[in-house]
Amino acid sequence: MLIDTIPAPDLVWQEEALCAQTGGEFFFPEPGSSVREAKRICGLCPIRAACLEYALDHDERFGVWGGLSEKERLALRRSSG
Repeated sequence: MLIDTIPAPDLVWQEEALCAQTGGEFFFPEPGSSVREAKRICGLCPIRAACLEYALDHDERFGVWGGLSEKERLALRRSSG
């Protein structure tokens, strides 16, 4: 169905995300695994800020979003709120 291929308006930015082109394994690693490669890719991504904003707005608790790990996003939420 065509409707299934159209992203929700608040997710359109994901089409430009570098993570969408590299695969999710870097961004959702096994517990205890390094997130270094995900953060490197995020650092090159032109929509990093939109990604981080989305993760914070939607309380994403897993994976690397906008260049920050779960623990880093939690710390950011606690320090700003």
